[in-house]
Amino acid sequence: MAEQKESLRKICTTLALKNEEIQNFICFLKQSLQNVEVNASRVQEDLEGEFSSLHAVLDEMKDSMVTRIKQEKAGRVYELQNQLSACTKALESSEELLEMANQTLCSSETGGFSQAAKDIKDSVTMAPAFRLSLKPKASDSMSHMMVDFTQERNMLMGIKFLPVPVTPEILVSECQVCDNTITVVWMLPEPDSKIDHYILEHRRTNHEGPPRAREEYPWMVVEGIRQSEYTLTGLRFDTRFMTFRVKACNKAVAGEFSEPVTLETPAFHFKLDASSAHQNLRVEDLAVEWDSSGGKVQEMRKEKNRTNSPMNSPARNAVMSPKRAPSTRVGRDRFTAESYTVLGDTMIDAGQQYWEVRFDKESKAFAAGVALRTLGRFDQLGKSSASWCLHLNNWLQQSLTAKHNNKARTLDCPIPDRIGVYCNFDEGILSFYNARTKQLLHTFRTKFQQPVVPAFMVWNGSFSVHTGLQVPSMVQSGQRRNSATSSSNASLT
Repeated sequence: MAEQKESLRKICTTLALKNEEIQNFICFLKQSLQNVEVNASRVQEDLEGEFSSLHAVLDEMKDSMVTRIKQEKAGRVYELQNQLSACTKALESSEELLEMANQTLCSSETGGFSQAAKDIKDSVTMAPAFRLSLKPKASDSMSHMMVDFTQERNMLMGIKFLPVPVTPEILVSECQVCDNTITVVWMLPEPDSKIDHYILEHRRTNHEGPPRAREEYPWMVVEGIRQSEYTLTGLRFDTRFMTFRVKACNKAVAGEFSEPVTLETPAFHFKLDASSAHQNLRVEDLAVEWDSSGGKVQEMRKEKNRTNSPMNSPARNAVMSPKRAPSTRVGRDRFTAESYTVLGDTMIDAGQQYWEVRFDKESKAFAAGVALRTLGRFDQLGKSSASWCLHLNNWLQQSLTAKHNNKARTLDCPIPDRIGVYCNFDEGILSFYNARTKQLLHTFRTKFQQPVVPAFMVWNGSFSVHTGLQVPSMVQSGQRRNSATSSSNASLT
């Protein structure tokens, strides 16, 4: 009995997966039918336009070529409609089997269960869903029906449909992802002197492998590429991967897209955890501004809306981003007193990460670094063993210091308006850079005993954070050069 139930469960799982696969394929077939209609109409309109301008010479050929296009369209529509009908019937049959299997599995009657399970198993074995070929019998492209009208007028009688450009191949081994740019390189399987340009499409995704039927992000198009490579610059990597495909075009027609290639885009992406922010800090997305009246206004609202229910605590009311590490500050208030602090919402527990922060140099005080999630609500950045930071003091005399565990080291360097923060969790390295010049400002060398999060402080000022950045090549090479030496003060580690 138990074995039969387990076997039936496996059958249910197999049927459900097959149903989903068929549904996706039906969507593809319907889209192919639409594309055949649209592409056939387009090439026919283009062909008729060319014939109209050259009707004196081409009038005899026009009818035969239009007929050929219509025959090709009718043949493909016939094949696709038959295949669509077969798939639809198979899906209906499979859904009936799945419903029957689920009902049998949930039935409390045990007398006829064994026979019912055997009947269902036999039916599944003969189910048409498993005999279907989920490959379209006809292509939706009508590009091969285009004709080349660029030849001499006296050669028009020899016109043939223009050969479709061959499909390029993306060379994954030569593609590069670094410094928030992606260079895509491709080649043609055989030389083609008639290629005029290429069209590259790219799409962000969180899935490795080929594109799926339903993707969250649309294809972005880059046209008019003359070389067999292209570099996308100024990217912000807020997804794990990017998918690329490319096609070649001559003067009249475009070829088929290459097989999509998915490239990994490693970068650190996080948001600011507004539920951790001091009441005097106004957090909007990745920007923070000091608000001297924020604490008073929020205290008034708190008094007005105060209840005894723990459901009204800031930790519960904060809306967390999906796939973010939940805050461990459960049951605790946000930072308070003179700890004008806000934390990032994503923990760092491995690897190398990099982000940048632009701050107002007129701020009375500003700090950026990392902290443990257990940082106390009264703790100021750099004044406890749970935080490391670079601190700007602009109160009486402007200074830039590295702080940790209530110890500070003054840095003798120009104060930038944008700081890059590099964290190598595994090696216990936290480095700060001038984000524009990539000049190293200071390095902490320690051993992180717990995961850390980005941490920021501002008093009478503002700042904004830039995430989705890769570790710059200059930073990586500088870290390798400095691996044998330390720019940190031992008292600060």
